[in-house]
Amino acid sequence: MNITSTQNPLIKKIVLLSEKSRERKKEGICVVEGAREIRLALEGGYTLETLLYQPEIFAEEHLLKLLSHTAQRVNPIAISKEVYQKISYRSSTEGVIALIQTKKHSLDTLAFVTDSPLLLVAEAPEKPGNIGALLRTADAANIDAVIIANPKTDLYNPNIIRSSVGCVFTVPIATGSTTEVIDFLKAKGINSYCAALTAFKPYYEVSFEEASAIVVGTEDQGLTEEWLTHSTQNIIIPMEGVIDSMNVSVAAAVLIFEAKRQRVNLN
Repeated sequence: MNITSTQNPLIKKIVLLSEKSRERKKEGICVVEGAREIRLALEGGYTLETLLYQPEIFAEEHLLKLLSHTAQRVNPIAISKEVYQKISYRSSTEGVIALIQTKKHSLDTLAFVTDSPLLLVAEAPEKPGNIGALLRTADAANIDAVIIANPKTDLYNPNIIRSSVGCVFTVPIATGSTTEVIDFLKAKGINSYCAALTAFKPYYEVSFEEASAIVVGTEDQGLTEEWLTHSTQNIIIPMEGVIDSMNVSVAAAVLIFEAKRQRVNLN
């Protein structure tokens, strides 16, 4: 099958899915651009709905290699350059785009293979770039899960998929209200360590060896009082410069890799 018209109903649907969170949630489908991101989604157990490629950019040999990552029977759709430019949202030229079924991310979908999981909780992150960076850090550290409390942005926003370089598909993710997440952690016996500018305990003076959740808030507002009053321990990253805070993804990385350092001998 070939599509050469930008007025094709499928092409119009892809544009709508890329632009509207409401449409993604209604259809349960997201748009994924790029071979690496599509491969990670397939390896992460996501279901491929449709695969489109621009033959002059994405060669058949690359197409076959990409399809080798799924047991699904898929009939790729060739599209013209004009159509590809219509549905592509990246400045770089990838040449391949997929429609993939999204997943549910309720807290009860999380299952841990260890008695002492390490989690990252981010409260109300809004900027896709920050969310993507948090997910990349979580993937790099191979932590057990990421929980988004009071989510403000659709996880399948194309900019999150892009900024996470596909890690939105590789990391177990759940969402819930702050109250629901706090109750979940307590029910699972997971300690919560909340990063806060008002804290006095340096992060390197606490033990992350038991089941732990590192909790970070937004850069401008920090964590809500509900977190600070229900945490196991509020912690701070001591700042030695002029400013009093750093990017949330950087702060999360500092805390996560300290936890990983402490856990080296536990593996």
